[in-house]
Amino acid sequence: MSIQAIIFDIGGVLVRTVDRTPRQVLAERLGMTSQALEELVFGGESGRRAQLGQIDESEQWAYACQQVGWPVEQVTEFRTQFFAGDRLDTGLLAFINNLHQDYKTGIISNALSRTRALIEGPWAMGTLFDTIVLSAEVGVMKPDPRIYLLALQQLAVQPERAVFIDDFEHNIAGAQAIGMNGIHFRSPAQLVADLGALLDSAGA
Repeated sequence: MSIQAIIFDIGGVLVRTVDRTPRQVLAERLGMTSQALEELVFGGESGRRAQLGQIDESEQWAYACQQVGWPVEQVTEFRTQFFAGDRLDTGLLAFINNLHQDYKTGIISNALSRTRALIEGPWAMGTLFDTIVLSAEVGVMKPDPRIYLLALQQLAVQPERAVFIDDFEHNIAGAQAIGMNGIHFRSPAQLVADLGALLDSAGA
């Protein structure tokens, strides 16, 4: 059965930490590991609530600052240093632009409330996708099946005709549990090769 839709995660796929040095320097300045710093920002109950849209992104960053003793009035500097090593993969976006000529494309992302503004603003990639489903806007996070089903409904595509690409295997498993195809992202070259093989085998 041919593939009709290709759906991407954002963090770890379209936007990746290509230089971990700034985050490591920030973590050392705070007397913690970079892993602990990432868990503070993205994990825990506060991070979960932010990704579910139960609190605004600004509240999550203020909470993180308070936990490490960083002045809340300097939250912008904290956030800037945290993300200083992250880059938008423009080559991958060009690849998606080519895919979009023949397939429906979408995003499913566990994301904070500011993410759509980035997509439509500095990242300038909103026009590449037929649907964009962000956890903070819909109140559901991967790997909950409801977030995948919502994207499929918006794309008007059956699960077996869609491919989901994510850097976390448990999120891929969540998509596969409802019948979607899944690709575990490890690098752009690997993604292009694996997606090409899948599309060929599916007769796309």
